[in-house]
Amino acid sequence: IDSGVANWHDDLGSGRVVRFVDFVNFQPAAYDDYGHGTHVAGIIAGNGHDSEGLRRGVAPGATLLVEKVLDAAGQGYISNVIAAIDYAIANKDALNIRVINLSVAAGVYESYTTDPLTLAAKRAVEAGIIVVSAAGNLGRNAKGQAQYGGIGAPGNAPWVLTVGAASHQGTIDRADDVVAGFSSRGPSAIDFQAKPDIVAPGVGIESLAEAGSTLWNTKPLMRLWGTVPTATEPYLSLSGTSMAAPVVSGTIALMLQANPTLTPNLVKAILQYTAEARPA
Repeated sequence: IDSGVANWHDDLGSGRVVRFVDFVNFQPAAYDDYGHGTHVAGIIAGNGHDSEGLRRGVAPGATLLVEKVLDAAGQGYISNVIAAIDYAIANKDALNIRVINLSVAAGVYESYTTDPLTLAAKRAVEAGIIVVSAAGNLGRNAKGQAQYGGIGAPGNAPWVLTVGAASHQGTIDRADDVVAGFSSRGPSAIDFQAKPDIVAPGVGIESLAEAGSTLWNTKPLMRLWGTVPTATEPYLSLSGTSMAAPVVSGTIALMLQANPTLTPNLVKAILQYTAEARPA
């Protein structure tokens, strides 16, 4: 559930996107005028074609239902996100939907017990779908100081698997990984829930680019060539909890491949139990 997808991209191959639904402009064919959803899709399910496997996604055998709720500026209506969640629930059996990735977030203005967005996520979890949500990028205030209570909705709800971003510090060694400074920290506003539930790589994540999209046009220095000749740079390097969430969504797809009987609560428990502790 994002800004769409460039399903023509070599790394998505044929048949990766099994359905596209546009809640913004109601177009029948898949597209991504912002570029965010394409990047997220590649993190989950890209096959690395244009980089000879170097920039392969976490679960390259996964299939995707792509629902566009963000416009070319990356903005959208909460009501459309709710509609997209309900659409996924209604079509979960037909399309074998096991995970919803929400690299989108709204402000928290009421308890998760009454917020329509968090309640929509709860409906999905009760239907057996794991809902993965980005924590948000409000870990620092305008002065660069750490701030708390910045977790967005629906990531403030206990039934959602909320993902913050980790930084690799420019090294391969995981021992020096830290929580990225921009990553939103808990406790959640109003309800004071302990969040995020987990962090995953979210700094300098190299994934698919949609040529001509807003992110493509505004971040030319972030474009990356692959190893296969292409008309335009096929990849883009981005940072954010939006990139960390699909790392976890792809991981969950692999977990469900290994054990399809896992419930949303079991998935969350396994991921948290096996996670490595890092300083906040």
